[in-house]
This record gives sequence, C-alpha cells and structure tokens, in this order.
Amino acid sequence: MDNYRLILIVSLAFLSVMLWSSWQNDYNNSVSAQVGNQANPVKPTGSDIPEARVEPQGNTSLPSESKESTQNNTKGERILVRTDVLSLELDTQGGTIKELDLLEYPLSPENDDIPFRLMSDNPNNYFIAQSGLLSDESVDVPNHKKTYRAEKRDYALAENSDELSVLLRWKSDNLEVEKIYEFQRGSYEIKLIHRIKNLSSSDLPIRDYRQFMRGNNSMSQESAFIYTYTGGAIFSPEEKFSKLDFDELAKETLSKDVTGGWIAMMQHYFLGAFIPDHDKPQHFYSKKASDERFILGLYSASKNLAPGESAEFTGRMWLGPKLQEHLEDVAPGLELTTDYGWLTVIAKPLFWILKSIHDLVGNWGWAIVLLTVLIKLAFYRLSAASYRSMAGMRQLAPRLQQIKERYGDDKEKFNKAMMELYQKEKINPVGGCLPILVQIPVFIALYWVLLESVELRNAPFILWIDNLSVKDPYYILPLVMGVSMYIQQKLNPAPPDPLQAKIMMSLPFIFTVFFAFFPSGLVLYWVVNNLLSILQQWRITKLIEAKGN
Repeated sequence: MDNYRLILIVSLAFLSVMLWSSWQNDYNNSVSAQVGNQANPVKPTGSDIPEARVEPQGNTSLPSESKESTQNNTKGERILVRTDVLSLELDTQGGTIKELDLLEYPLSPENDDIPFRLMSDNPNNYFIAQSGLLSDESVDVPNHKKTYRAEKRDYALAENSDELSVLLRWKSDNLEVEKIYEFQRGSYEIKLIHRIKNLSSSDLPIRDYRQFMRGNNSMSQESAFIYTYTGGAIFSPEEKFSKLDFDELAKETLSKDVTGGWIAMMQHYFLGAFIPDHDKPQHFYSKKASDERFILGLYSASKNLAPGESAEFTGRMWLGPKLQEHLEDVAPGLELTTDYGWLTVIAKPLFWILKSIHDLVGNWGWAIVLLTVLIKLAFYRLSAASYRSMAGMRQLAPRLQQIKERYGDDKEKFNKAMMELYQKEKINPVGGCLPILVQIPVFIALYWVLLESVELRNAPFILWIDNLSVKDPYYILPLVMGVSMYIQQKLNPAPPDPLQAKIMMSLPFIFTVFFAFFPSGLVLYWVVNNLLSILQQWRITKLIEAKGN
C-alpha cells in the first residue's frame, strides 16, 4: 500500500467519523439493561402523574386521574421569581416551573437583551418541571394538579441578600404541606423542599416525586447542520451515565431503583436535572404522556407519618448551563452531561487546558489558536516523521512515474518494482501514516470540546467573527481552510495513479463545503492547524531537498 492511498483512506475515514458523530442519535445508547426489564414496571396510563409501585407493606399508590379529589384543583396563577441569573414563572397549580430564562446567556449576539429560555410551556418548545406528593387512595395529597397558596405574586433577590425563598402552602383536613423553593445568588442550583404534617388521627404513608415533561419537538439546536443530543439522561453509581432518547422512551418505560443517582433532560449547552439526597433510595421512571411529550422522573421511598408527626422531603435541581467545573461539585457524574462521547478521557484534559489559556488571554478565539499551537508542539516529532516520509516520497515521484509508464497496467510488476525502489532508497511508504493515526483521536476529542462547551456559546473572536459557536456568516474561514488544504496537497508528492490524484485534489473542496456549516471555533482550529502544518512540512521538505542536492 503506498502512502497516497493510506493518506486518502485516513482523510476519508476522519470525515466519515465526524459525519457519523454529528448525526448519530446516541453514541452511548446501551441502556437495555436499565429499561423494560425491572420488576413491576411503570406502564403509561395516559396520566402525567406517576403511579408508585405497591410495596410489601402495602402502602402508597396514587389513585388514577379519574379518581382524584377535586379539592384545591382549580386553575393556578403565575408567580414571578427573579435572581441575578434566573428569571422564572411558577404556577400555583402544583408549584410547577412553567418558564425559566437564563439571564446571563443571551439568545444570540444580535439579541443580547433577550435571555435564553430553557423551560417553557409553549407547545413548540415544551419543557416543564413538576413535583408533588403521593399517597394511597383514601388520602388527598397535593400533586402537581392541586393548587397552592402563595403570599405574593412577585419575588426578587434583594441586592443585599444571597438567598431567596419562595413559600407555597396547601392544606386539607388530613395534611398540611409547605412547598419551598430556595435560590442562591449566582447559582443555577435550586433546592426544593416539601414539609408535611399529619393532621389526621391515623398513620399516613407519603412519598414525594419530581419529574420533567418535555416535548419531542423541542427546538433546542442552535445549528441546523451539526447534530447535538436532546433527550433524557440518568446516572447511577452502578451503571454510570446513560442517555434515554425520545425514541427509546417511546418504546420502553424506565423502572429502576437507584441510590445516589440523578435524572436529567439535556440539550445543547443546557440541562435540567433533579438531584435527590445521595443516601436516600429513589425509583426512576419514565412515561409517554402523549405522542410528542415524555416524562422522566423519580419518586422517594415512602415515609409513614404518625398522627401529629411532621416530615420533610428535600432535593436539588440544576436548571442552567453545562458548566463542568460546577456540575462536578453538584453531583457525581453530572459533568458528563457535557457529552464528549467515547473520547471523554482525552476531551476533558483538553477543555481544562483550553479554559486555563482563556483565563490568561480572555478571548476564546485566541485560546483556540494557542491550544492548537500546543497540540502541534506536542505532536511535532510525530508530524516531522510523517513529513520526512512525504518529502522522501516527493523526491521519488519522477522515478515512480517512470516505473508507472514502463509497466503500464501491469499492477503486479508495478507494485514489485515500486517496493524494490523503496527498499533501495530506504523509504518506508507507510512511515507517515502512523503519526496521523495517533493524532486522530486528539483531533476528534477537540472537535467535541469545541462543539459541546457552553463557554464558547456566543463567544466573540475578532473582526467579523462575533460568535464562535455558529458558522462563519461570510464563509471566510472555511475558504481559508480549503486553500490551506490545497497548499498541503501541493506540498505532498503527487500519486502516480491519476484516479487517486483526482480524488486527493477533490478533498479540499469537499472539506470546504462540509466545514462551511461548522461552528467558527471548529473551523478556526483547523485553519490554524493547517497553517502550522504547512510551515512545518515546507521547512522539512526544503531541508531534505537541500541534502539531496
């Protein structure tokens, strides 16, 4: 196999990997052991309220929707809540989060006064957070359809305060409930508490539940060409991080007991996650609420309240950007929602280096440039070996062409004569390929870092590039990249096979068209990498040619 053929195969393979990675629904979709095979699975009932399994004690299963008490089940009102980073609307019916805006993340550079809306009850982008209590058929409890009372309709974090609490109340003859949302300054982590008191004369078995309902038609992608995952995810200490896309949720229901895990609904750059107390067992479940809406939730173990006894259910939410450093502190494995796929072990250190450079230079574009330089330096010797092999092949090109003309279409004699020439000149025709193969995992990992990191969203570089997370509006960077690839082709020895030569020369055009729709940050990396490669290859070629003379 000659060097040209292998370079062609490597280039096309890398292009295929990027295409495959961009359009696959899931690169970690092995979750069959977690769904559909548990005892007492949760089955879709048409209701969006979970049905707790009947435990050996024989307590706590919620009545079907048709049997619900209508007490306190009136239409709710909206409560406005605002912190320094969040603006949200709570519905007094269930205390459900119906809308949530991220004040630090503008919709786009052109609309920097409009915050990005993560959650909404708009049918076109449906994503809400519900929670409530469950009990047996004889007890009326506040699920997310019951209406709470609030002291006021507008809450705001005071300038001299770091905390904000929103208190909702619900009461019946048997039960008194306080539902509390606690917010912290500068944080996307929200604490959710249910405080309950048994007012009856008998024991009350009660548990709490928290769930996301999301529409399959949610418009969360910011690039029409680059695929990014939107769907569910769960984490357990035993089976770690797994994704549950909408197609999978439509086929099978999740039913799994977990201690120390979490559930989430993910999208590009942002997520919503429920994080229960790590030492308390939970039951994870999913339901298909309608043709286009799906539920992913959890409920706690039952607490049996004696008459007059009080209890508390606590848990946390993360509703915001995928800030990896913060997510690591919130819950084990939550940082994996910044999904680098099967190259996470390489991608995470690359992101750490990229962020460290950004902390020094203050610009993500220049951070990408400097990271590319560091990667190029790290692989300098490997690249040099590759370029020396190519330079040697370039010197042999005229003699290879003579052999080609001598033997014509007799490939067997041509290949034999070509290998004899390589042996005589002590040139390894595949010597330049191993370094390329070694570097490919790093390139792909960096591809995912630049695609998935929320820090690059709406990040400006210089001149016309005001957003590294979207395509170049004038296609200048892709054109520069295509030209740089063409120059690289000219520095390489021309393949003796005319068909191979035509295919090789078509690659710059193919990559230019493909990268025209890539985020500018990704194209910037390839432009800088190509320019550095040209300089290194040109220098090595000149040195070898000088020695030959």
